[in-house]
Amino acid sequence: MSAPPPAPRRVALAALAHPDDAELLCAGTLIRLREEHGYDLHIATATAGDCGSIGRGPAEIAAVRREEGAAAAAAIGATYHCLGLMDLRVTYGDDGIRGFVDVMRAVNPTLVFTHPRQDYMIDHEQVHLLVRDACFGFPMPNLFPATRPPAGAAIPHLYYVDPLNGHDPYTGAPAPATTLIDIAGAVDRKAEMLACHASQREWLREHHGMDEYLLAMRAHAAWRGEPLHTPAAEAFVQHRGHPFPADDLLTDLLAPKA
Repeated sequence: MSAPPPAPRRVALAALAHPDDAELLCAGTLIRLREEHGYDLHIATATAGDCGSIGRGPAEIAAVRREEGAAAAAAIGATYHCLGLMDLRVTYGDDGIRGFVDVMRAVNPTLVFTHPRQDYMIDHEQVHLLVRDACFGFPMPNLFPATRPPAGAAIPHLYYVDPLNGHDPYTGAPAPATTLIDIAGAVDRKAEMLACHASQREWLREHHGMDEYLLAMRAHAAWRGEPLHTPAAEAFVQHRGHPFPADDLLTDLLAPKA
């Protein structure tokens, strides 16, 4: 009797700009992927958030925010990675591409989340380019050949999270979504993850004029939940360009079954 085929690999990577981006934009979906389908979870940020403070210097706040990012990831059984790039100086180039390629070769993701092409700050937009390029290229042995892609590496499913506040930064119109995921059962744990980033409440109040960002996260999730008639949802746009997978994996896995 032949052995049954191996179970499909299930590894999700949220590859974003800063600590707390995943918690704001896709953590509910990550929680559901792990709890309902056994996904191995990873959160990678381009920077450690060295500009995210009024009163602390860059090295001090970066160290604090790395610890916060690791604690938030650990709260849902995820692993945290940081490329160590600098806030507001993330650029499309070798350092960023190599950093995300190295993470992807280490974890071999089958599903990736990153920022949309247009967002409220340039770090997010540059990470969009870096991650999109790394998804395409990390299986290629001749890209940064000092490290090798793992056996069976392939271009993963790629989804873009909402821009901040869910609106186009140029027109103010609501951002489009190809996929809405109900996170009503995960939103409290998402809030617990976000609360790990205690250093950011003061910073967001001072620089963004935004207090109680846990409440802002819940309000955004409630708005995205309206079309599904659920208290909370997260929104995504799937990248379907050649040669990325075009089937809507998130909907197949997480949409209510008829």
